[in-house]
Amino acid sequence: MSRPEPALYTVQKDAIVLNLHIQPRASKNEVCGAQDNALKVRLTSPPVEGAANKLCREFLAELLGVSKSAVEIISGETSRHKRVRISSSDPDRLRQIIDKNIASD
Repeated sequence: MSRPEPALYTVQKDAIVLNLHIQPRASKNEVCGAQDNALKVRLTSPPVEGAANKLCREFLAELLGVSKSAVEIISGETSRHKRVRISSSDPDRLRQIIDKNIASD
């Protein structure tokens, strides 16, 4: 019996929870599509003293059109694999933006 694959994201009533794979020290900040049921995000910041986490929150807030305070890393603070909760009154709009970014790659 096989286990179901985890979803790239989960839509909740007032938020969306994203699984991320972060690549620090990239040449530019960008979404690179899906990889192993996670959204792959390249960030220019090094993974030192929380700099990559800060940039990750800022980048996602700008990408999804929400405030920085709406983006919260809920697991994986010290890992390349993170789960991020983005609060929104319209999580379906966030889902559409994420799907569009995956499809454009």
